[in-house]
Amino acid sequence: MTLRIGWFATARGQTSGKLLAGALAAIGDGRLDAEVVVVFCNRGPGEDANTDAFHEQVRAAGIPLVTLSSREFRRASGGEVARKGEPLPEWRRDYDREVMRLLSSHEFDIGVLAGYMLIFCEEAAAKWDLLNLHPAAPGGPAGMWQDVIWELIAQGADRAGVMIHLATPELDEGPVVTYCTYPIRGDEIDELWRDVDSRGVEAARAEKGEELPLFPEIRRRGVLREVPLVIETLQAFADERVRVRDKQAVNAAGGVIEGYDLSEEIERIVAESG
Repeated sequence: MTLRIGWFATARGQTSGKLLAGALAAIGDGRLDAEVVVVFCNRGPGEDANTDAFHEQVRAAGIPLVTLSSREFRRASGGEVARKGEPLPEWRRDYDREVMRLLSSHEFDIGVLAGYMLIFCEEAAAKWDLLNLHPAAPGGPAGMWQDVIWELIAQGADRAGVMIHLATPELDEGPVVTYCTYPIRGDEIDELWRDVDSRGVEAARAEKGEELPLFPEIRRRGVLREVPLVIETLQAFADERVRVRDKQAVNAAGGVIEGYDLSEEIERIVAESG
């Protein structure tokens, strides 16, 4: 079955474009039996250079692009910025309803949230089956990738991870579909950890911020694994080895899964890619 995908991105950084490019490359060379039937972005033209470049990438690929600026929608409605840990303001529900209306003519089997910075309200999460890419292992830190990396550093963690879970209105708490973990200790990275240890985490963060050498190295290792995990997960849906039933991830026999650990497969792909 050719899987029809709806792709959602804010495209605040360059990773969003890399994720989409990776999926399209896998489709093009036959590794992924799927089609991206529409891309939605919650930023409009001119809001951000990275987002504009993403829009052009989508248009160049011949994929229908739908945009609706969440920033301008909020301003027009006089709404307040949504705050972490608080209920979504009413304008966010109105926004999601408008997104659903705009996408009503684009039917897809599964939605992929790849760098989409908004939490969907209950209505949208009920309407669509949405896969969210999160840069942490199950049970790991929540929030944006920057928050995740700082928490890993503060914990002195040995491993990090990437997971794909079903999106729910609760931040990063939906049922896990697939995940992988990987080491952030050993070899040359240990020297970067020693540098942090010698300064102290808070002092290192205050002095260097995201330029702290350990920070981009942890990010680099995660990004290497994001595209392979997205592709392997989507192909599992295309093969119907994984499905969504009643907002739970189930296997081909209909049994609820707790999340497939694809670490071995992802490490093999990363090693083969050089």
